[in-house]
Amino acid sequence: MSLEVDIRKSFGAYSLDVAFSAQDETLGFLGASGCGKSLTLRCIAGIEKPDEGRIVVNGQVFFDSEKKINLTPQQRKTALLFQNYMLFPNLTVERNVGAGIGKEVAAAERAALVAAELTRFGLEGLEGRYPAQLSGGQQQRVALARMLAARPGILMLDEPFSALDSHLKGVLEQNLVSLFEAYRGTILYVSHDIDEALRFCDRIAVVEAGRILEIDSGDELVNSPQSEAALKLSGCKNVTPAQPRGPHEVFLPRWGVTLATEQPVPVDVKYLGVRAQYLTRGEEGQRNCFRMRVDRVSDARFERMCLLGFAGALASSSPDSEMEFLHSHVFWRVPKPVGELPGRLPQRGDELWIRIPADQLFLVTR
Repeated sequence: MSLEVDIRKSFGAYSLDVAFSAQDETLGFLGASGCGKSLTLRCIAGIEKPDEGRIVVNGQVFFDSEKKINLTPQQRKTALLFQNYMLFPNLTVERNVGAGIGKEVAAAERAALVAAELTRFGLEGLEGRYPAQLSGGQQQRVALARMLAARPGILMLDEPFSALDSHLKGVLEQNLVSLFEAYRGTILYVSHDIDEALRFCDRIAVVEAGRILEIDSGDELVNSPQSEAALKLSGCKNVTPAQPRGPHEVFLPRWGVTLATEQPVPVDVKYLGVRAQYLTRGEEGQRNCFRMRVDRVSDARFERMCLLGFAGALASSSPDSEMEFLHSHVFWRVPKPVGELPGRLPQRGDELWIRIPADQLFLVTR
């Protein structure tokens, strides 16, 4: 099983320009809304037509602008699952599951395929119901069963959990495990959630402004991001422009400070990142230790997030300068120890010595 994509499509001010290949694996597409993730899948499925390029799935040419090849969505036999599942409201569960099976398949074989997928996804007894009579989880299982019953050449899932609360999302994710275990081939998975992508994907493509900036394993993306976009998508709260000041020093203009780094500083460094949980209390005179003021705090169940300003900088902000205010501050994630009194955690207005560890910094050049 294989996939080769090299396509371009222009929308005036915005353009899609992506090139990648995938084998028998789950490849994730991670990026902000509107970056081109879903558009790429729609081009592969035949819903959108690229301006130029080539798409080949398992040796079959789906699209080739030079050779004037553009197969219809029906000819491509792909399976694209949207977040709303797209079930046919006037068809029963059984008929929905069989809807993607080609007419050339004999009735007995069709019935066997449908029955197998109904069993796989625990839908026995629901064959005669309509989508409106099903729960959200049941509807998702029907959509997944329909995908497998059609025996597609490629599976594509477009943010299937984006509209769900965290509890239901955790339950329904197990349905996907069944799907992925049963399917042998290329799976494309669109998400904007790094943790979700890490759970399901063998590799992850970082997408920004219609282009793929990097493709790597989840571990590499988290531990060795190579771009500003990858830093942000990997959950790094503190990402700021950086300028080289020496072999092991960078100047951060938005923060107004110079940091020492364990790793060598690239001459073309563009951004520095440091995760909020790596900041620690320090002492005056320590390396990369700064007097900082707690300007804001917000609490979650198990942690307090503090927004730190460098002492001496203005603490006030107004709505018109909110982004400038945030860019000049540093996020610090403080865990809440069991039994810790709220008063012992950092409070707004506190001034503390905070250390930014030299051995936990990311330096990227794009």
